[in-house]
Amino acid sequence: MDEVTLETSNADRLVVGLQPVREALRVHGPRVRLVMVEDRGSPRLDALVRYAMSQGVAEVVRRPQSELDRLGRGVSHQGVAAWAPALRLHAFVPLLDLPDLVALAVDAVQDPQNFGAMVRSAVGLGAHALLWAEHASAPLSLATFRASAGAVEHATLCRVPSLRHALVEATARGVQVVGLDGHADTLLHDLDLHEPTIFVVGSEHRGIGGSVRRSCSHLARLAGTTTIDSLNASVAAGIALYTARIQRMKSMG
Repeated sequence: MDEVTLETSNADRLVVGLQPVREALRVHGPRVRLVMVEDRGSPRLDALVRYAMSQGVAEVVRRPQSELDRLGRGVSHQGVAAWAPALRLHAFVPLLDLPDLVALAVDAVQDPQNFGAMVRSAVGLGAHALLWAEHASAPLSLATFRASAGAVEHATLCRVPSLRHALVEATARGVQVVGLDGHADTLLHDLDLHEPTIFVVGSEHRGIGGSVRRSCSHLARLAGTTTIDSLNASVAAGIALYTARIQRMKSMG
C-alpha cells in the first residue's frame, strides 16, 4: 500500500506514557532513537528499561522528572518518553477494494482524547482504517498518541484532503457509508453490516457536518440513544464497530 511520511523526512516523534512507549518499542524496535526514563526506583520503569534494551534501542537514559514534565507539556508521561520514527499515512482508495472493509471516518473531532480513543477502538475492534480530513480534525499530537494507549502504532491511518470527496468515492465504489446520528430513524443493528462499510462519527458539538452527512448512504442511531454525544463520540464509534464485528462473526458461525 502506498505510504507518505506524516512528518518531515527523518523526523523523530515524541511519545510519552508507559503503554504508548512500550508499543512504539514493540513495533519499531531499534528504530526508536532514544528512550528517556525518570531517575527514580520503580519496578515498572526498570522493566521498561530492560525491554527497551532488549529491543535494541541504542540509547536509554535516566533523567529527572522535571525534564520529562517539560517534554510532556501537560500530557501524563508516567516517567517515560521515547523518540520513535515518524508515523506514516496510508492511501485511502486502495482500501475500497477490500471485500470485508470496515473503517471509521472522523468528521471534525477536535478533542485529541476522543480522537486517540477512536484510534484505540479502531485497532482493538479490527477496523481496516481510520480516516479524517487534514484540516478539520485533531492533529496526531502527543496527547492523541497518549490517549490511544499505543494503538496508533498499529493503526492504518488515512488523512484525506476532503472527507466528503473520500466518502463520495467510497459510495461510488459500492461501499456503504453509515453516519451515526442520534436522531436517525434507522437503528444501526437493523442495517446489513456484512458488506463493505465505513462508519462516520461527527464532532463533539455539532455532529456530522452537512456536506459529509449528504455523502452517507444511511444515517443510523444506536439503540436507546437520542444523541450520539450523550455517549461520547469515541464510545459511539466503538459500539458501531463492535456491532459490525458481532454481525460478521454470527454469519461465520
